[in-house]
Amino acid sequence: MLLEARDDDETTVFKAAAASVQVLVEPVGRWFEAYIRRRSRNVSASFQELEEEEESSEESEDEELQLEEHPMLRTLDPKDWKNQDHYAVLGLPHLRYKATQKQIKAAHKSIVLKHHPDKRKAAGEQIVEGDNDYFTCITKAIEILSDPVKRRAFDSVDPTFDNSVPSKSEGKESFFEVFAPVFERNARWSSKKHGPSLGTMDSSFEEVDNFYSFWYNFDSWREFSYLDEEEKEKAECRDERRWIEKQNRASRAQRKKEEMNRIRTLVDTAYSCDPRVSESCSLWSGCIKSKIPAFIKIVFEAVKVRQAELEAARLAKEKEEEEARQAAQQAKKEKEIQKKAIKKERQKLRTTCKNWNYFADSEADSVKMMEEVEKLCDRLELTSLQSLNEILASASKEDSKAAVEKQVEEVNAQLQKEKDAEVQAWQAARSAEQASGGKGWNEDDLQLLIKAVNLFPAGTNARWEVIANYMNLHSTSGMKRTAKDVINKAKNLQKLDPLQKDEINRKAYEKFKKEHTSVPPSIDNALPSERFDATGSDGNTAPWTTEEQKLLEQALKTYPVNTPERWEKIADAVPERSKKDCMKRYKELVEMVKAKKAAQEQVAAKNKK
Repeated sequence: MLLEARDDDETTVFKAAAASVQVLVEPVGRWFEAYIRRRSRNVSASFQELEEEEESSEESEDEELQLEEHPMLRTLDPKDWKNQDHYAVLGLPHLRYKATQKQIKAAHKSIVLKHHPDKRKAAGEQIVEGDNDYFTCITKAIEILSDPVKRRAFDSVDPTFDNSVPSKSEGKESFFEVFAPVFERNARWSSKKHGPSLGTMDSSFEEVDNFYSFWYNFDSWREFSYLDEEEKEKAECRDERRWIEKQNRASRAQRKKEEMNRIRTLVDTAYSCDPRVSESCSLWSGCIKSKIPAFIKIVFEAVKVRQAELEAARLAKEKEEEEARQAAQQAKKEKEIQKKAIKKERQKLRTTCKNWNYFADSEADSVKMMEEVEKLCDRLELTSLQSLNEILASASKEDSKAAVEKQVEEVNAQLQKEKDAEVQAWQAARSAEQASGGKGWNEDDLQLLIKAVNLFPAGTNARWEVIANYMNLHSTSGMKRTAKDVINKAKNLQKLDPLQKDEINRKAYEKFKKEHTSVPPSIDNALPSERFDATGSDGNTAPWTTEEQKLLEQALKTYPVNTPERWEKIADAVPERSKKDCMKRYKELVEMVKAKKAAQEQVAAKNKK
């Protein structure tokens, strides 16, 4: 510390001081532990020093512990231990919840040295056998108070705690004297230590607001498990234990609700009686009456203008919606009128052609012309139908036939042109796909794609990824397909001409028939064994129908694996199918299910990554 300069001293500058430099100091050892504790609790170093002082004062109090022996200790009933005051039994009624574990252990040690049954028996006192001796009450007291959970449960229902709430009449007479001790004793239930105090009449607005914000958002740790009427440890079975827990939870929730209502009533009563709040409200109302009318007028005018703008926008929007609705209705009416007119003209054309016997002499020609007339009804527009009907109404049979045939030729030419354009587009797309190199589709791949699409129907999770995986596992071309490739090809197949689809299905069936009817030449003259999947004269090479599949599945459920002569019984349940047919079909189904699961598992594994 620098000494104070005298009046006759002269001040001389020898050298300019260097600028201050901020240095980062990292705490280590016990200082690091204290730093972590402060940071986790969000407190300052001075606050920690205050707590350490409190702990040191508690230690000094432990040294000067004085016990107040319970006057009725010897008369306590051990069976009614739950209703006893455990602090009073250990001689700590003056400390209660403020007692430390050291004090509780010291008090218990002192009480035991004095009241232990062996000590009393040595002194010639009559001892009650078993748990009926009052020493059991001391044991229960230390058991409750030495366990933090059980002690908190007992402290929550402390019999000496005053749960009363002052009335408004008491609070208005002397607010601070009445409510300050009430808030102080209820602050012990707060989960946050060192809550704000009620303050004085000179407290600032921020302090008052902070106080009421704390109590209106009060977080209480008080719980009422100590008052449970039933103990789940006494239950004889699990169902009874669950029932007891349910009853206890309900009673605890009800008491907790009542406790929070009590705290809320206390805070509401204090707030209504607080003279600082009343004074603030008076000042605010005076400010409003004297200084804010002009501002309120401006705000009201702005709100009024804004409301007018919103109203105008709403009216304009309603007008637009009404115009759009009327236009839609008008378009709908016109469409209905046109639809009725087309329907009328089509019926007229059918009736006229029918009256002329479809311009044919034989029944076959009549049926063929009838199909052509229906094609005209589907393809011709309203104006064309009207023109054709006008010609038919005034012309002879020959002229009418010529007009209809001419119109049929035009429609067929147009259909053929559209069909050729679709085929050319498909061929161009296929050529471009093959020229791009790499992802051409042969017949086997197309058949595999059709099979996969049927195997994984719509609704399958990640359907197209699963189909692509399935094709990559079973394709013989070695080409790796992505979900995008599979989707594009499936769309192209949907656009195919029906004849082309039939051609693909026909080739697939021929391949299937060839694979399932061919016999290896090396075993032409050999008899098939039981495990050889050959289809001889006793096998049925026809595809399985839906009914046969259902009968097979039901038979598999009816005759489990441990059934004697299982496959003979299954074959009897499926008409026109032998034992080998059923076994072969079962193996095919198993392989199909395995392949399906493998494809789905691969996609699921990729999605997880």
